[in-house]
Amino acid sequence: MRKMALTVVTLLLIACLAVWMMFSRDLGQARERIEGRGQILATGPGTMEYATVAGDSPILVIHGSGGGLDQGLMLAEPLADRGYQLIAPSRFGYLGSPPQEGLSTGRQADAYVDLLDYLGIDQVVVLGASAGTLSAMQFAIRHADRCDALVLLVPASYAPDRASGESAAEGSAMVWVVQTVLRSDFLFWVALRFAPDAVTRYVLATEPALVDAAAQAEQERVAEMARTILPISRRAEGIMFDSATAGAPDPLPLAEISCPTLVISAEDDLYGTAAAARHIAANVPDAELVIYQDGGHVLVGRQRQTWERVDRFIEQHTR
Repeated sequence: MRKMALTVVTLLLIACLAVWMMFSRDLGQARERIEGRGQILATGPGTMEYATVAGDSPILVIHGSGGGLDQGLMLAEPLADRGYQLIAPSRFGYLGSPPQEGLSTGRQADAYVDLLDYLGIDQVVVLGASAGTLSAMQFAIRHADRCDALVLLVPASYAPDRASGESAAEGSAMVWVVQTVLRSDFLFWVALRFAPDAVTRYVLATEPALVDAAAQAEQERVAEMARTILPISRRAEGIMFDSATAGAPDPLPLAEISCPTLVISAEDDLYGTAAAARHIAANVPDAELVIYQDGGHVLVGRQRQTWERVDRFIEQHTR
């Protein structure tokens, strides 16, 4: 019995060591992927990191929860392929943009102005995704003269019929589990490795069956979106801020958005952004609305038509 127990313990130690080595390797690769990609700028609200892609017709890309400039660049890569210039900041609390005391989505929007001033850009198209749509809309409201047009993808914003904290997580226990995982590099890595469907459902707010039925390229895109959240420890403060602001968003004066606006969502987005998209389109004076029947929060299977629509919209409305 002692020999058997010793064998079991030895095997467990070997397994733990192997898991830890895999985790260390993957975390190291994730850190290398973001290292040195951005530049640092001192703005009025605080230090902000950003990256750019050269091109014509500048687009300010505001990433969603769990993101950073890397997610922004990945999100808008189809626009870069079409020749647009991308400006992708990391919102405060993400990567090289430290969290700021008293931060609000409005102050984040003010920081974008400082970034554009530094880059010598007068007017931009603003593209916001998920939780990033809050500061994108604030930019259009507070700095209307700088915003040529506004594109909002799966907006995690207020709607009268969007439940506070709406997500796939049911019950306080599951919410606690998800929030705990979203603070730990190791726990999130374990979920990525051994429970990818849970990450798809509870973090990307998309039904795993929808991804499984998609083309291989789409499956790889969704998997890459999940992987780019690592290292999550470099994004945890931003995620907690988004949980408070996008999870229970305050109403915005949407009627003050004077620029052309395109809003896109999907009925089966588990964050309930279809309701928010309809609310925006009903209250912004010059808004266009696209609601897909399926696609989830990451618009699975809708990439080609989404970016073609966005491209046409930008060409039509930019000055």
